[in-house]
This record gives sequence, C-alpha cells and structure tokens, in this order.
Amino acid sequence: MNILETINDLGKKAKAASIKIRVLNPENKKIAYDFLEKNIKNKSNVILDANKLDIENAIKNNLSKPLINRLKINEDSILGIIKSINQIKNQPDPIGEVLENWEQPNGLKFSKISVPLGVLGVIYESRPNVTIDASCLALKSNNALILRGGSDSFHTSNELVKIITESFEEANLPKNIIQMIPTTNREAVDHLLAMNDYVNVIIPRGGKSLIKKINEKSKIPVIKHLEGLCHVYIDKEADLEIAKKIIFNSKLRRPEICGAAETLLIDNSIKDKAKELIQPLHEAGCKIKGDEYIQTLDHNFEEATVEDWSTEYLDKIISVKIVDGVEGAIDHINNYSSNHTESIITENEQTFSNFYNNIDSAIILKNASTQFADGGEFGFGAEIGISTDKLHVRGPVGAKHLTTFKYIVHGSGQARA
Repeated sequence: MNILETINDLGKKAKAASIKIRVLNPENKKIAYDFLEKNIKNKSNVILDANKLDIENAIKNNLSKPLINRLKINEDSILGIIKSINQIKNQPDPIGEVLENWEQPNGLKFSKISVPLGVLGVIYESRPNVTIDASCLALKSNNALILRGGSDSFHTSNELVKIITESFEEANLPKNIIQMIPTTNREAVDHLLAMNDYVNVIIPRGGKSLIKKINEKSKIPVIKHLEGLCHVYIDKEADLEIAKKIIFNSKLRRPEICGAAETLLIDNSIKDKAKELIQPLHEAGCKIKGDEYIQTLDHNFEEATVEDWSTEYLDKIISVKIVDGVEGAIDHINNYSSNHTESIITENEQTFSNFYNNIDSAIILKNASTQFADGGEFGFGAEIGISTDKLHVRGPVGAKHLTTFKYIVHGSGQARA
C-alpha cells in the first residue's frame, strides 16, 4: 500500500470511528482517561527514551534552540501531561448540551444541541505534547482524530500514540478513534489537506510557513493559529513593581512559546523608568533591542529595526519602544500585532477600556503575564491550539470548542401554510 492509499485508509477508518463515538457516554470516556493516566505513568521511561532519540536527531540536524526546548520532555513534563489528562477528564462534557430552547407561536418547540465536529486533522511540528492534548480533547468532544506530527518529534509522538491506542482499547472504546500518519513524508500533508470526504476540520500547530501552506492548500476548513507576536504595554499609571514582575515573566518564563512577549512598549511619561524595567531581563541574558532612546540606556542594547517589530523571536530577545501614551501603544500594536495576546499594565480602568476596545486581539490581559495565553490556564484542561481566527472559535481551543450544533424541532402535527 503506497502513502496515498495509506492516508485514504486512515480517513475511511476515522470517519467510521467518528460515527461510532458520537454517542459515547461520559463514563466510558472517564474510564479511558484513567487507563491513559496509568499507562503514561507506567511507561514514562519509554517516552523519555523516545524523546532522547528525537533530541539527539534534532541536535544533529541543527534544530534551533527554541524548537529543541519545545521538543524536550522530562519527568516534570510527564507529570504535567498526566495532570492535563486529569483536568480534561474532569471537565464538563460538551456533547449533548442544550444550548438554547425556545417556542414559536405555532407551537413548534426548538432546541439547539451541541454535537461533535466529526474527524479532526491535526498537523504539528516540534510539540510532542500536542499528541496527548489533541487526543484527549478529541475524545472529550466525541471526535475522531488523525495526527500528523513533525519529523522532529516523530519517535516521541509515535510512542505516545501507541500508549493512547492501548489505553483506549483497554477501555473498550471503538477502534481507530486516534490514528497517526506513519510517515514524515510531506506528500502526506498535501493528501490529508485534500481529504474533505473524510476530514471535517484541519488544525495546524507550527510556524508561520506551515500555517501559510496549510491555509493555501487545504480543501477543508482550517482553525489556524498564526504567530504569537505578543505585546506588553506599561502605562504611565502602572504599578512599577507589578510591571517588572510581569515583563520578566511574560518574556522569560518560557521564551519559546507563542504566549511569550516579543515587544515591550513603555509610556513616554515614564521613560526615565525604562532601564529599571528592562534591566532584570538584561541581567538574565535577554538581548534588548530598542528604539533610539532605549539604545542610549546601555551600550549593550542594540537597534530595533522595522523588521524587529514584526518578529516572533521565540528566544531570549525582546524589542522595546517608547510610545506616546496608550494611543501610541494602540497604534503600534494595531500595526504589528498578529492578534494573539496583548497585556496592559495600568491602574486606570478608563485607560484599560480604551486599550481593550481599540485592539482586535484574541486575548487582552490587564496586569497579568502574556504567558497566561494557554488553554490550561483558562480552565480548559488543555488546548489544541490558540486560534487567531474569528469564525467558529477564537483564543484557546478546548474540548467545548471542538463541537458544532444541530437543531431538534418538536411538533404536534403542524403543517406549514
């Protein structure tokens, strides 16, 4: 069987599985999560060994440090995976929920009910944890799933899929709920994107070039996540101690994730405090790129070019600019943002409202780190991605967002005139 036949076969099996699991009840799913938690814990050494092989290959292939950091799994990561499974397990079940009820004057009674999307196709790069998150969220929302992991995380993702399959079989779930494309051949992605007879939604997780390619080629609706070009704005009425803490956390907690701040904007009225605000980053090894004023603060600070304002570094680098009040911050963000996540540090509610109302990003935070742009932190257990789209879903995509709806109409013999 060649690769195209293999992908087609996965599609047929996924569609058949999606029909069987539409009516899967919450108790069956809970049992499957319990087995998965147990098996992840018992086979953690197998996962770590596979990940070690992926890391070794990544180093040989000169993969960038941020991507290697995304790829890496350790014992703490395993505990985080188990915690995420448990959180998803304990989320309210999103299927069969009555979203609305109403009655028309003719006596017809209408109900709007949540139902699964069907078959999800998830394409991702150096993030093996997506294998677990996507699988658990798909199960929670009664969807079948076809995974296509990147070559960098292939061994880790493959082992995780084996454990998922074993766990779901132990729970007596229908077969082929979760499947993984068994090749890193790029032709497989092109074929998956054309399988609109079998796949209902494509969800990509990766760099800008991957998202662009998928968006251009897919014959299937895409829930896309563009780059996380996130901003932090320090208002003239900010609490500076809060500001310093949030700047540091937004950039350096995990600089390689999409919720990491890439640009810091400081109100011109407090520019004399700029060095105090950014010095902790510099001392922690973060490269500072700034406008003309910022460059005068330290000879180590480099020039920020127009390109820098549009760059998702995913590394220990931040661009810093002095702006003319909240209006200057709004103008800069609207020019350069990827509409992912922005944070304002201020004690003025009216200033926050101005910032919120005039910036069209999926997530706006007040006095909090941009690194809260995460499905787990939103209470979704995990996320399958952070959507920068506006249709269907926006922001972190959890289980309840992997649903659509249908209508039930109850009559008592009505016939339309």
